[in-house]
Amino acid sequence: MLTRTGLHAIRAMALLGKLAEGDYVGTQVIAKAIGAPPNYLGKLLQTLARCGLVVSQKGAGGGFRLACPAAEIRLLDIVEPIEHISRWASRGADWTQCPEAEPQFMSDRWTRIRDDYVSMLEHTTVADLTAGGEPAKSPHPSPARKRRP
Repeated sequence: MLTRTGLHAIRAMALLGKLAEGDYVGTQVIAKAIGAPPNYLGKLLQTLARCGLVVSQKGAGGGFRLACPAAEIRLLDIVEPIEHISRWASRGADWTQCPEAEPQFMSDRWTRIRDDYVSMLEHTTVADLTAGGEPAKSPHPSPARKRRP
């Protein structure tokens, strides 16, 4: 469900989450490490700076760093200003337009998927990504999936 832009933002924030306190890293270094175009990433990081998630510093030794501890930055905080999840997170798809679909069945499935996705973004922090730790448990347990033979 994440766009390439969202993935670049999360990867950049995870890299910044590994920095020592007070250190900065330049856009070129981040771009090379995560495989993103530098100019594109620079604009993305400026968007995150306007949202208060990163701090930038110009000049020698400058670059970007997290604006607050990694444990306080949720993936939702990173992705929302880029992908505007709040626009679709509060409503389901309109399956009534498809005459062959079973509207209620599809709407219920979409709601569960959407809720699990948003919950994962809400309960996973940059610290979870950098430490390899277990994110907080979702309040919406995932249904057991059957394996195919």
